[in-house]
Amino acid sequence: MKKLLVALAALLALAGCSSSNSGSSSDSQKLVVAATAVPHAEILKQVKPLLAKEGVELEIKVFADYVQPNTQVAEKAIDLNYFQTKPYLDEFNRQRGTNLTIVTGVHIEPFGAYSRKLKSIDQLPDGATVTLPNDPSNNSRALLLLARHGLITLKDPNDELATQKDITANPKHLKFRELEAAMLPRTLDEVDLALINTNYALAAGLNPTKDALLIEGKDSPYVNYLVGRPDNKDDPRVQKLAKALTSPEIKAFIEQKYQGAVLPAF
Repeated sequence: MKKLLVALAALLALAGCSSSNSGSSSDSQKLVVAATAVPHAEILKQVKPLLAKEGVELEIKVFADYVQPNTQVAEKAIDLNYFQTKPYLDEFNRQRGTNLTIVTGVHIEPFGAYSRKLKSIDQLPDGATVTLPNDPSNNSRALLLLARHGLITLKDPNDELATQKDITANPKHLKFRELEAAMLPRTLDEVDLALINTNYALAAGLNPTKDALLIEGKDSPYVNYLVGRPDNKDDPRVQKLAKALTSPEIKAFIEQKYQGAVLPAF
């Protein structure tokens, strides 16, 4: 009887290991990717069936901010993220001591300036209130856009990390308010001009190609990247995702869906 119980216990343990390994194998074919809702999560949804054909399950987690997607990838709670430009990533790594790394570039979102009070940038009044993103890279991006259109002058017009301290001339005496990027569309009824990232502009129902008073050109260097870690960027599943994100099918989707508000970077 004792020998029978020992044998039964051994069989149960073996079955448990088999079940566990089966679950692990299934999980090994899954990728969890953090993204902002528009356009990143929308683009990833188009990628899901392409990856499924490659045997990889894609789970998309949508975030409303720019900090948690990086933090959770760095902490290995999530595999990858897709929402940011290289200047933002570089500054995040520098400030947080992380080592997140680029996997592939996917698209460009021309950054724009919007207003509900003005029909043209020429109507911008003296002493106008202007809202900007408060994270370093997007704050600089907003200042560079204003400088390119002669509204301010910067010490170095090509400095991707320029700050308000680098403004050498402000002929219209613009008053700047810095807020979290996701909050900027909500300021449109209160301020004269808001500098808004395209993903948040689209989510707020704005059409960058029609509604922006100022907008970056197609030569914008601010590509949005798929980002991972040194330990997973060469993972075959990750490389399959990178290939799918830069496929002809996704290029056609971006061009048809966003009509110039989002541009393929491949």
